[in-house]
Amino acid sequence: MSNTSVAQGANSHAILVATTRAPDARPGTYFDGERSSALNFASITVSVPPNHKAGNVEWPSSKPGNAQTDFVTRDGEVLPNEKQFLAELNQRLKAQPKGQRKVLLFVHGYNTLFAEGLYRFAQVVHDSHAPSVPVFFSWASRGKTLDYVYDNNSATIARDRLERTLRLLLASDADEINVLAHSMGNWVTVEAFRQIKISGNVASASKLGTVILAAPDIDEDVFKSEMQRIGKPKKPFLIIVSRDDKALGLSRLIAGGKDRIGASSDTAELANLGAIVVDLSNVKAMDATNHSKFAQIAEMAPDLRKVLAQGIPEQEEGGLAGATTRVLTLPVAAPIAILTAK
Repeated sequence: MSNTSVAQGANSHAILVATTRAPDARPGTYFDGERSSALNFASITVSVPPNHKAGNVEWPSSKPGNAQTDFVTRDGEVLPNEKQFLAELNQRLKAQPKGQRKVLLFVHGYNTLFAEGLYRFAQVVHDSHAPSVPVFFSWASRGKTLDYVYDNNSATIARDRLERTLRLLLASDADEINVLAHSMGNWVTVEAFRQIKISGNVASASKLGTVILAAPDIDEDVFKSEMQRIGKPKKPFLIIVSRDDKALGLSRLIAGGKDRIGASSDTAELANLGAIVVDLSNVKAMDATNHSKFAQIAEMAPDLRKVLAQGIPEQEEGGLAGATTRVLTLPVAAPIAILTAK
């Protein structure tokens, strides 16, 4: 249910949506956890309350929520097709100076209802203070812990639709497309990149900017195989890991004991695959599972590579060899280990 009230001091963010979820007829719900055979589009405005604390989502205790104290959905509309989605995107991009027209694409993870992913992204957008146009790709997660296999299959089904969404963004008037994926959303994202690479038809690929893989729920061997096909990216991927991630520990158990990239201890090998590894193991989490630590530094998300890599250039042909570890203290008051290739 939407809340159209405007709270003094609140901030609103208009988010474009591309989703493989089925439409939900309930007022203000928009999409549920079931799968759609089509790629659906929407534009939804989320209000962030004046009492918001960075890294947190102030969840409503009941619908439609209180705009003075909670994240609330103010209004929204379903867009009829991808042509209208692209037109809306280009209109918003034109509000920024040419050369600075950026998109931030967010792909949520496992066990995430539509509203949960939308509000988390609104928090990232709000805390980042970046002028990017926010685009939310939401796949059909049921938002239930025991539906891991359903979610995993839904993520697999969503690969083609995310590829299509990425191609729409690359074909837009954007100068740069930055990507932030979380948890199982990384599987969808890396697979979409792999498919684009295999197709060989990568128009405007130079528009791809920072790619942040937060707590990736991907089998280590699968990820290595994917990266071998994709090749070392010209701009290193940022991989955010935490060895105390309880959600990835459960995923590891379900997957027969195979380590997940987001909880990997072999960070040197990830760096050699063409990544900058951001280890948040020593950061105190705001959630019980230690699975959403990325949100605590989300205010830096669109420019995280510049902050952490401190000017590391694009990778030379042939890749980088060796790795070194250094520790930075960012404004989350916690040591963050950064592993980069030399």
